[in-house]
Amino acid sequence: MAAASLTAIALAQFRRSHVGRVGLALVAGFLLLAAGAPWLAPYDPIAADFASVLAPPSRAHPFGTDDIGRDILSRVVHGSRVSLQAGLFTVAVALVVGLPLGLVAGFVGGRADNLIMRAIEVILSFPTLVLALGITAILGPKLVHALFAIGIVFVPHFARLIRAQVLSVKEHDFVAAARALGASDLRLVRRHVLPNCLAPLLVQSSFSVSFAILTEAALSFLGLGTQPPTPSWGIMLATGRGYLEQAPWLGAFPGLAIFLTVLGFNLLGDGIRDALDPRLRL
Repeated sequence: MAAASLTAIALAQFRRSHVGRVGLALVAGFLLLAAGAPWLAPYDPIAADFASVLAPPSRAHPFGTDDIGRDILSRVVHGSRVSLQAGLFTVAVALVVGLPLGLVAGFVGGRADNLIMRAIEVILSFPTLVLALGITAILGPKLVHALFAIGIVFVPHFARLIRAQVLSVKEHDFVAAARALGASDLRLVRRHVLPNCLAPLLVQSSFSVSFAILTEAALSFLGLGTQPPTPSWGIMLATGRGYLEQAPWLGAFPGLAIFLTVLGFNLLGDGIRDALDPRLRL
C-alpha cells in the first residue's frame, strides 16, 4: 500500500478518535498560548506591585497575584514557554542520541549491541528523577542544564524502543529482498528499516513530552531548574506551597496548567497510537 494511502487512513482514524482530538486541542491551545505569550499576558510577568500583594482573583487580576504582587495569569502564560520548551527540547535530545544508538544496536548487533545495551542498562539502574537531579546538580542549577539532564534520562527509553523495532523489522521479507538486490546497509536502514519504526517512535515522543514537563517542573520546584525571576510553573508551585491556606490560587493555577498540558500530550499520544494501530482500522 502506498505511503500516501497509509497516511490518509491514519489521519481518518485519528479524526474518529475523540480522545486524540481532545488531546490535540489542548496541545494546540498551549502551543498558541506559548507563541503569543508577549501579547496575551496582561502584565509584565516579573514586575512586582507591592500594593497588590496576595490579591485574590478579580477582574484586574483574574488569577490573583503572588507574594510580591506579580500577576499570576501573566506568569502562567509565560511559564508555558518554559514547560513546552522543556518537553520538546528534551525529547529532541533523546531522539538525537537514542535513535542512532538503537539503530546501531539493533541492525549491527554483536559486540556493538552488547556494549550499547550494557551502557543503557547502567543508566536505567538509576531512578529517573534521581539521575536528573544528579546531572543537574553537577552541571549547575540552570534551565539548559535541567533540559539536557532530562534529555539524557530519556535516551535509554528511545534507544531500547528503536532497537526492539529494528530487530523485528530487519527480519521481514522486504528487507531481505532489498539486500538481495544489492542495497547497502545504509540504504536498508534509511529507506526500509527506519520508516517502519516511526509509528511507535511518534507515540513514545508524545508521552515523553508530558513526562519531561513534569520532570522540569519538579526540578524547578526543588530549585535546580528554571531560576527566578523567570516564570516557571514549578517555581510558582514552590512559592504557593507556603500559602496553601492564605492564598491557594498561587499554586492552584500553575498546577492546573501542568495538569492540562500533561493530559493533552497523553491524550494525543493515545490518539496517535490508535491511529497507527492496524488492528483498529475499519
